[in-house]
Amino acid sequence: MLDMELLGRRLADLRHHSGRTQREIAEYVGVSIQALSKWERGLACPDMLILDELALSLGVEISDLFSNQIKKGDESE
Repeated sequence: MLDMELLGRRLADLRHHSGRTQREIAEYVGVSIQALSKWERGLACPDMLILDELALSLGVEISDLFSNQIKKGDESE
């Protein structure tokens, strides 16, 4: 089962790590700032259909949205 609060913290962490604002991410994904804020606070969950755009906007893979670690963009595994 998806823990929305955990996902929200992860989204906020990834956004801060990317140096982007809520406005920038929301505009890229095509949602309101209020929707993104609800996701980050764990009050709502992004639709599956926009996970790809959300991950792209944060510079990560979709699987990274649900991971516990932030990967550096230029590090190889």
